[in-house]
Parts: sequence; structure tokens; C-alpha cells
Amino acid sequence: MRLTRLIPTAAALAAAAPLLAGCDTVVMKPHGDIAAQQAQLIVTSTLLMLLIIVPVIALTLFFAWRYRQSNQAATYTPDWDHSTRLELLIWGAPLLIIIALGAITWISTHRLDPYRALDRIDANRPVAAGTKPLVVEVVALDWKWLFVYPEQGIATVNELAAPVDRPIEFRLTSSNVMNAFYVPAMAGMVYAMPGMQTELNAVINRPGRYDGLSANYSGAGFSNMRFSFLGLSDAEFAQWVESNRAQGQALDRAAYLKLEQPSEREPVRRYASVEKGLFGAILNRCVEGDKMCLHQMMAIDAAGGTGKAGVAGLIRKPWRNAEGQTERSVVAALCTPANPGGTATAQP
Repeated sequence: MRLTRLIPTAAALAAAAPLLAGCDTVVMKPHGDIAAQQAQLIVTSTLLMLLIIVPVIALTLFFAWRYRQSNQAATYTPDWDHSTRLELLIWGAPLLIIIALGAITWISTHRLDPYRALDRIDANRPVAAGTKPLVVEVVALDWKWLFVYPEQGIATVNELAAPVDRPIEFRLTSSNVMNAFYVPAMAGMVYAMPGMQTELNAVINRPGRYDGLSANYSGAGFSNMRFSFLGLSDAEFAQWVESNRAQGQALDRAAYLKLEQPSEREPVRRYASVEKGLFGAILNRCVEGDKMCLHQMMAIDAAGGTGKAGVAGLIRKPWRNAEGQTERSVVAALCTPANPGGTATAQP
């Protein structure tokens, strides 16, 4: 009877084995120093917690067996109520584990702060003095990723590349809703939010093609919001940059506004040039040019605001929401002495 019951269970485990074989273990075996430190932190924390969990489970099973009703040899002490040694063990061991976990959390929180510039390439190599990180400006769109290389003057959609063993400084924002930028082989996820800039400092230590994705649900096209991350040698990265310059088009504000429209399963796009200040305009929500930038608005508010006179600066703009196309009021850009004709301009 027992064998008959075990057969379906064994069959179910056998059927699940091929599915488990397809699991990707890159999170625990990454190829970037930051991700490697994070993986080690997971292992250390798990082992520390098992120091409590395993004995508790073992003792629970032992007590259930030792003091079962049929065991007449077990000591019966109904009036027992206290043991100093047992109390010290019950409270002391978890307390020590919590102190150890707290110390590890404190140290790793500062060491793995995504805003902190890297001080090492891997466990054996510090960052050489004078090394400049590769700056990449990341924009989460619906439902694709835009990567701008300000030093190289190029941009790509759904393809990211960086030299191996060179620090990378990611500056992230979003065009619409919150997303999470995540390359499991390189570093943990960091959120990208509209009107805000977050940062991630990381490095890739092994050449290859890695998967990147959005790890925060952002609508209908979320599941296909993926990109490729290429770890290249210095020479290969230089060739990749030149290839983008040769094949790409210009990314100005008009082209960006078209790119910003929601789309799914976008192929890789390449831009040979990027309009100066575009990322700042995206960050400050004023790519259109006739809207006031967020940093201008905050400066006016910090100076006391414009009072009722500010109402005259409102304009109506098309706005896409979940129900479709509609309109909303936005603050118009300010005219400047360099623009005497009165055409509104926005400075990123």
C-alpha cells in the first residue's frame, strides 16, 4: 500500500526534473564583481540562519520521538518550569546570530552601495589610479531600453556594451513609470523612476553576451522588455562604437519623442549621434521644449514661487493615459533674453 502511494510522487518528481534543469544559476555564479559579492552575501546569510534552523528542526523531531506517548522510559516531570542553561541557549544563540547578521548587513550595505564608485575590479585587483569609469545614461521606455553613451556620442536601443574590467557608471531614469534595471551576471537591480536619477556602479569581469531585463512590472509589454549586455575587450568595444556610428541615425528630441511611444519586441536600434543635453531633458521631463523643466520649476519654488501669476504660464498638452489620448495642463517653459521672439524654450 505504501509503495503504491510513493509511485505517483516519484513520477511527479521525475517529470519536474527536466524543468529544474533549465534553471539559470547566473545569480549565484555571476561574472561581475558586485554580483559576486552579493552572491557571497546570500550564501553567508543563509549559512548563519541555518545554524539556528537546522538544530531547531532536529530537536523538534528528537523531542517528538523521545517524549512520544508510547515511550515509558522518558522522564516525566510535570512540575518542571525553568532551566537557566536552556534559557541561555534558547536566547543566546539567536542573539549572536542576529548580531552577526546585523554586522554583515551594515558592512555590505556601505560596501555595495550602488552610488559608491568602485575601488576594485575583483577580489585581487584594485581600480588603477586615474581610471575613468564608462558613463552610460539609461532610460526605461515603454517597453524598451535606451542607452546613451555621452563620451562616445552614440546611443542604442535594447543593446548595451562595455569593456571587460572597466568600471561602469550607470545613470538611470524613466520616461513614464518605474522600472528596475537588472543584469543578473553583473550586479543587483536598481530602480529607474521618472523625474529622478538613480545610479549603479558595476563592472563585468568576463567577456560574453548576457541577459538584461526589467525586474519591475510596468504594463502590457513588460515580459518582453529585455536587452543584451555585451562584455567586450577594449578593442572590440572600440569596434562596436564605430559600428554604431557607421550604421546609426541621429537621435534628436523629435526622434526621441517618436521612440518614446509604447511598442513591444523592439529590435536593436543604433544612433550615430545624440543631441546635446537630451538625457537632461528626459530627466527633467521637458523634451518637448515648450514645457518647463523640473529643475527650473524647483528653482522657482525655492525662490518663493510665482503666485497667481504662475497660472498664466499653464498650457494644454496631449497626454496618453490608460484610457487613451487626452489632455492635461503643464507649466510652460520660460522665455529668456536669448529668445526675444517669445518662443518657449527649455534648458535641460
